[in-house]
Amino acid sequence: MFVQTVYLGRFAYMVAPLLQAVQQGDIKALARSITMAENETDGYEQFMTSLPATNKKIIGITGAPGAGKSSLADALIAEIVAQQKTVAVICVDPSSPFNYGALLGDRIRMTEWYNHPSVYIRSVASRGSLGGLHPKIIEITDIVKASPYEFIIVETVGVGQSEVEIAGLADTTVVVTVPEGGDEVQTMKAGVMEIADIFVVNKADRPGADTFIKNLRLMITPVFRAQKNDIPVIKTIATQKIGVKELFEQILVHQQLPNHEKKWQLLTEKAWQLIQQKRMKNIDKHSLRKAIEAEENFNLYLFVHDYES
Repeated sequence: MFVQTVYLGRFAYMVAPLLQAVQQGDIKALARSITMAENETDGYEQFMTSLPATNKKIIGITGAPGAGKSSLADALIAEIVAQQKTVAVICVDPSSPFNYGALLGDRIRMTEWYNHPSVYIRSVASRGSLGGLHPKIIEITDIVKASPYEFIIVETVGVGQSEVEIAGLADTTVVVTVPEGGDEVQTMKAGVMEIADIFVVNKADRPGADTFIKNLRLMITPVFRAQKNDIPVIKTIATQKIGVKELFEQILVHQQLPNHEKKWQLLTEKAWQLIQQKRMKNIDKHSLRKAIEAEENFNLYLFVHDYES
């Protein structure tokens, strides 16, 4: 009888027992499974194909650096736990473009929940990804979906205008802004008008918050006309847990809305990302750089032609 096995370092794990442990809420098994997917260890694809389909939905939290995404995620965890629900949080932190290391700052902001039985938090680095997410975020979230956690939150890197990949992953995208984060035109430029399902104006106790919210609502009115449902704008002060309950209620409302177009969009985006990763698998950036450095009289056209051939 053939036994499918995945490997992590010198340890081997059979697929079926490992998946069963994940489904039963074994945190160690969940952590190992995510690490396998991150590092593409031998046999991880067999594990991924064994994952069952689920209807669990992902809450994406995105926004500019300093908007308070981590504080808002922390407050949402508190609200979910208060309602006797369970939640898994994937926090993506920026990594160095040189050594791919990262300061996982969310470990500092969410220390209250790391040993809580209803909460699972995994910090991952973006590893140079420009879209604010981890290159293996699809696999990671699919693994987490197989666990018993009822809610899944993904907090992205704050990278500004390029941070729109979350729209292709999350069923509900929460865009966090702040009153002093720039005028409403900058909000439009950031591309968030198209990806936001819910707007949050955090740090709403600061000067100019009400004016910012009023103008933001006026600007998204044309978007209302193109959609069947309005885009809520929620005022929060995440550090004081103010407005978070209303935000969670709006998230639940949005996730109950029938939206087949969003479903097909998410599935298409997932398929596209997986195909793209597979096709680019043999291209290594470090090897590419060494080849460029070794070429004394570098010619871009000739190099690309030779590399592709």
